[in-house]
Amino acid sequence: MSPVVIGLSLLALFALGVPIAISLAGTAALSMHASGIPLQALVQRMFAALDSFPLTAIPFFILAGALMEASGISRRLINFAQALVGRAIGGLGLVAVVSAMFFAAISGSSAATTAAIGGTLIPAMAQRGFPRPFATSVQAVSGELGVVIPPSIPMIIFALTAGVPVSIGSLFIAGVVPGLLIGGSLMLTVHVISRMRGYGQAVPRGGAPGGLGEPEGLFRSFRAALLPLLLPVIILGGIYGGIFTPTEAAAVAVFFALFVGAAVYRTLTPARLLAALRASLLSTVVILVIISAASVFGWVLTANRIPEMIAHFFISLSDNPAVFLLLVNAFLLIVGMFLETGAAITIVAPILTPVAMRLGIDPVHFGIIMIVNLAVGMTTPPVGVNLFVACQVAGLRIEQILKSMLPFYFVLLADIALVTYLPQLSLWLPRVLG
Repeated sequence: MSPVVIGLSLLALFALGVPIAISLAGTAALSMHASGIPLQALVQRMFAALDSFPLTAIPFFILAGALMEASGISRRLINFAQALVGRAIGGLGLVAVVSAMFFAAISGSSAATTAAIGGTLIPAMAQRGFPRPFATSVQAVSGELGVVIPPSIPMIIFALTAGVPVSIGSLFIAGVVPGLLIGGSLMLTVHVISRMRGYGQAVPRGGAPGGLGEPEGLFRSFRAALLPLLLPVIILGGIYGGIFTPTEAAAVAVFFALFVGAAVYRTLTPARLLAALRASLLSTVVILVIISAASVFGWVLTANRIPEMIAHFFISLSDNPAVFLLLVNAFLLIVGMFLETGAAITIVAPILTPVAMRLGIDPVHFGIIMIVNLAVGMTTPPVGVNLFVACQVAGLRIEQILKSMLPFYFVLLADIALVTYLPQLSLWLPRVLG
């Protein structure tokens, strides 16, 4: 089956609205059938793709995030963020970004971060004088920090599928500075726009609309949020200190979340626990099915030498690393608009990462570039998951917030350029700790 037919078959299934996993597996099945390969091999390879100990970190991290959310952790993080920045111009917008950064360090999921924080802050921002489309845009772009700031599920997927040895722990550490950079740039953008347009009102004494009262004292709110804030320290410190592997760290995160929610805060009731288990099970199944389908699709691509063709194509355009990264950024931004992040990484990472290494680009740095690009795809139509989640919370349509999203897109593109062409942003911290 020719590469053109494989590509057209996949695009046709996407255009018909067929789910990503079925599109990938279906295209692989057509190619295998055309090549005379028994279809039993499809199922065998899909199962083999999931037979990986490091891969079990994904359901553990998803469950840990769901347990933290069910325990009401997001409200404690919001209160602490409000105490930190709530008095500044555009205060609640800044609180949305800071809260997303805190929750990102727990959940590892962009959609979970957007939903957990947006449910409280979008209505509060709207009642504080922020236009609802702008408030929704702030929450949608802030949610992308869920996959940049560690622990990050896409980082685990990249490490397992890149085709070259990449440490999950190194990726986690490498995401810290880019995550802070993106979070800081979003905060600056919110502050400048709020100052220019007069968004947001000062928090009145004795309470505020939207369910958020006057900011608590910094020490008191910090103490209330201390335990969830310790979780990323335990995860990253344990991995880099050699105490446990990333998979073991994910299991520790689950037990920590259970202990905090059930024994310390006592907010994790049996009903909430069941809901968290159900939500994490559904999320895990979706991600793992996509990974298994993308894996067998990747095997078909390799059998048809398509990765080699793509590699030769990129190198034929230029063997200059700076030009290569520019082309990759443009390619990934387009891919991120149409493919779910996990599927995109599973398909693209094993093709492009070896080429990047041949050009002298560090695979950890390249992984961060890929994840930051695809994180932006979570905020762009037509399949930006953060847009759907934020708009569902706000009760808006996607087209109603696109104008408010434009300034943030320019800022995110600048962040991508900095992360791409200043590799020290990604590699400095791993080298210091290494």
